[in-house]
Amino acid sequence: MNPVPFASVGMWTCVGVVGVYSLRHYLFTVNRLFGRHRQPFVDIHEADWPKVTVFVPAHNEGRVIRDSVEALLQCHYPPEQLTIVPIDDRSRDDTRPILLELAARHPRRVIPHLRDGGTPGKAAALAEAMAQHESEIVLVFDADYIPGPRLLKQLVAPFFDAGVGAVMGRVVPVNVGVSLLTRLLDMERSGGYQVDQQARMNLRLTPQYGGTVGGVRRTALEHVGGWRTESLAEDTDLTMRLVMRGWEVVYQNRSECYEDVPETWDSRQRQVARWAKGHNQAMRAYVLEMLRNRRSLPLGQVLDGVLLLGVFAVPLVLMLGWACAIILFYWGYPPEWGVLTLFMIASFNTVGNFASFFQIAAASRLDGSRERTRMLPFMLLSFLVSGVTVTRATLSRGSWSRKAPVKWDKTERHRTAATGRGR
Repeated sequence: MNPVPFASVGMWTCVGVVGVYSLRHYLFTVNRLFGRHRQPFVDIHEADWPKVTVFVPAHNEGRVIRDSVEALLQCHYPPEQLTIVPIDDRSRDDTRPILLELAARHPRRVIPHLRDGGTPGKAAALAEAMAQHESEIVLVFDADYIPGPRLLKQLVAPFFDAGVGAVMGRVVPVNVGVSLLTRLLDMERSGGYQVDQQARMNLRLTPQYGGTVGGVRRTALEHVGGWRTESLAEDTDLTMRLVMRGWEVVYQNRSECYEDVPETWDSRQRQVARWAKGHNQAMRAYVLEMLRNRRSLPLGQVLDGVLLLGVFAVPLVLMLGWACAIILFYWGYPPEWGVLTLFMIASFNTVGNFASFFQIAAASRLDGSRERTRMLPFMLLSFLVSGVTVTRATLSRGSWSRKAPVKWDKTERHRTAATGRGR
């Protein structure tokens, strides 16, 4: 059986998919370098600030939870309008004693929510804790995230616009100097937020509520059905439902929150696999529904939403494209295609494969970091590791089954002291 015809069709298909995503990357890069920067809410300083509840879901977060809560207590927000609710979901370490100690020291401001049963996972913990509090504006932080002093006001400000359903801030790594991996992840975060998220905000497309440093309007959340406790990626799931029901998702590029990125490749692979499974689950649930909304939503927003849902399937497409290229190289090119096929493969293996690197380079320039640009060649290592990991996760049953068990599956923490910094 001659594999060349099948490889040729597969190659054309892969090139088409990668070409669309490549154009998207280039569009975002050009917009950030030369387009208009849209961030209409970040400079609001004086206002009638509403009551806000900050939820911090935690499961075995004894290493980091104290730093997070104490940083929230230092934020510039009217104390009488702010309640901090750390959620302990059946931790087996010292998370609960730490929270009880903080609550004793700040009895009116820190009110822990302690879970010993029910459905596990972040979404279920948030749903249960939110039912005990009534504030219209809800902020959510991961337990290892350290907010800057102005962050709460910056995240709340967009909600003065009644059409805003969710807000997302920028995530910045603090343990950058630990290893090659942390430096590469710092570059990835920069490209993903400084360019990708902000360009989508500028172009009025579909900024993504990330669930790690952001806020949700309770009315909007209830309008779209609340937290989906069976979802592996509750943030992507909520983003799609909000957009399809007409709510705006806002990204605040200057609203920075600081995190510890994975310091080992094993921890990074588990993190990426978890993201891929949750994202692909959301794609299965919403891609057709998003396309059906093309008459009620702007076409650009619909297309960007579909591409956002499919982003974790791209590494699998790339792997198939490379396999097709190898088959075509060793079994012979179709003679009727000749030079066109060679051009197609060359384009696929250069401009298409590495389009996302342009975003990282642009982000490094926008952030004024020349050191990052020296690290760009090493991004190939991270690119390959993530590609293989995401492909394996995409092919696994957990990426597509809605019946997969929901559990706490979080990134390993490496912080060693209560300093708000990585090791």
